[in-house]
Amino acid sequence: MRLFCDMYNLKDYKIKPQPVILAIESSCDETACAIIRGRQVLADRISSSASTQALYGGVVPEIASRAHTDAVGEVVRLALSDAGLESRDIDAVAVTYGAGLLGALLVGLSFAKSFAYALNIPLIAVNHIRGHIAAAYLEDTSLEPPFITLLASGGHTAILRTLSYSESEVLGSTCDDAAGEAFDKVARVLSLPYPGGPNVQKMAEGGNFTVPLPSALIRHGDGMTFSYSGLKTAVINYCHTLAQKGQEVNAHDVAASFQKAALDPLALKAVESAEKYGIKTITAGGGVVANDYLRNTLSALCAERGIKLVLPAKRRCTDNACMIAAEGLNMYLAGNFAPMSVNARAAIPLR
Repeated sequence: MRLFCDMYNLKDYKIKPQPVILAIESSCDETACAIIRGRQVLADRISSSASTQALYGGVVPEIASRAHTDAVGEVVRLALSDAGLESRDIDAVAVTYGAGLLGALLVGLSFAKSFAYALNIPLIAVNHIRGHIAAAYLEDTSLEPPFITLLASGGHTAILRTLSYSESEVLGSTCDDAAGEAFDKVARVLSLPYPGGPNVQKMAEGGNFTVPLPSALIRHGDGMTFSYSGLKTAVINYCHTLAQKGQEVNAHDVAASFQKAALDPLALKAVESAEKYGIKTITAGGGVVANDYLRNTLSALCAERGIKLVLPAKRRCTDNACMIAAEGLNMYLAGNFAPMSVNARAAIPLR
């Protein structure tokens, strides 16, 4: 076991097989706290500043940081109350240290450090993206690697082969924008409010796939590279051309066509990857995975090909602390603890 700081007296700390882990997530505009015992969720609290951020058309880092400062103590208190536990019952504290908004991360990390230090329990620094991958462990408590993971969020888009609880191989990823970022940009083009993803999905309902848009998949080489910059630009150009001609843009058709071009390749390549490597299970994580079109498309493909699909509940696809707790559990069992000197990181490479 890796010990992390002389000020801790963890020399005799013994790893527990079913630890109670309190987790904190504050990477963007959600302040979240969850508590798990093993893979059982005991509490799941989220306080969001999204309604305030919507007034500005997106996340304002300073506003997000202040909202976290106001909310973090209360969400932790409520989570402990929901779980029927006291602080002394917690075995370890897991917290997002990156990637995300630096000021927002520092709020959660500072609180977690104080909590762990006061109770003399391990601190676990979790990579936010690893959290998205780990969310599936709470959906299916019997899940074990290997499996294929489709990652689709505001900052990352990739297909990974999860080899173990600590190791994943990137099979393919975006070469520019992430899928979630593209959804937000298209939402602005269509004058839809923040957050963009859910509103694009709602606009796509009843729309037809009639707008000619390029697939997000780059069809050369290994066929596992995605590009959302070109797709986003195609939407902008289509809408701009109609406006110049004085023609009305059918936002429903644009949203539906964009959604199909953006998400069909992800679902297809995830399934093809599972078949290529002889893997019988696919999982998914990230905010875009809350999209109904993607969930339905992936479910249909997996059912057709005889592949098991583990989709986290929508609440655990967007930013939440349960996923941080799930990855925290993996790291706890490996004795992978963090020093008090650990700092927040705005960016962590996927590879």
